Amino acid sequence: MKECIHKYFKVGLINFMAYPSTIRGDDPEITQYIKKTAVDDYFDAIEVTWIKDDAKRAEVKKLLETSHLEVCYGAQPRLLTTGLNPNHIDETERKKAEATLMEAIEEAEYLGAKGIAFLSGKWEPQTKDQAYAQLLKTTRNLCDYAKTKDMLVELEVFDYDIAKSSLIGPAPYAAQFAADMRTTHNNFGLMIDLSHIPMTYETPEFVVRTLRPYLTHFHVGNTVCSDPALEGYGDEHQRFGFPGGSNDVEQVLEYLRVLKNEGFFNVENPYVFSFEVKPWKDEDPDVVIANAKRVLNRAWALLED
Repeated sequence: MKECIHKYFKVGLINFMAYPSTIRGDDPEITQYIKKTAVDDYFDAIEVTWIKDDAKRAEVKKLLETSHLEVCYGAQPRLLTTGLNPNHIDETERKKAEATLMEAIEEAEYLGAKGIAFLSGKWEPQTKDQAYAQLLKTTRNLCDYAKTKDMLVELEVFDYDIAKSSLIGPAPYAAQFAADMRTTHNNFGLMIDLSHIPMTYETPEFVVRTLRPYLTHFHVGNTVCSDPALEGYGDEHQRFGFPGGSNDVEQVLEYLRVLKNEGFFNVENPYVFSFEVKPWKDEDPDVVIANAKRVLNRAWALLED
């Protein structure tokens, strides 16, 4: 493409994945990690998560207010680090998950985000239909509350049998859920991640076309999922070029090509398009982030006008 990617997307970074020590909400260095993204003008958006310390949260709020970054809030860590499940068939347990997600909406509003993203919980084949109904209940309650604040609720599509084993996806099941949600709430959307597409045995073209009416947010990254014997197998979001990885320049290019063909290049109201990359073991997070920028730059340069 001759034109800059920033014309069509708000390029973002999932800060809590790039700096994974912050994922539990208690890293005393959180402000400095977020500042790294705030001072980097490659990024138009940042995705943050819970910050348990009131003073640190206030510091981050001030930093974000001065940054001119689009702020997004990922509530996934509130579930993944606690084991809470928004589609738990036990109503008491479901309500616990709903409660932390309601808190996420409040925290997101405080930090300047326009919504939250979360994921469905684990499921069992014999209770899948019950879990689906429970997830609808949770998500509708979240959307009701978010609506009072003019905020959006997004559900991220994950794998169903490799790592997270989430209720939602694959893509056709995610489409069914989104259609059910949209019958009652227009402030609901779906988020997809190139990292997860190989884990649901699908292609970017199939996923984007299947979910097209409901997509509101995009992630891009790598995964190792072709062989359980490989190092890093599962949903670990390794850097591009990681041994055995499924995604690199070629796959990012195809992802962009599909998004272009399906009408997601939006000049007037660009979608957030965020890197979800994570250092493996002792890798330097800043080098991993630079790696991701190089891959996206190359893929964009190869994309046809």
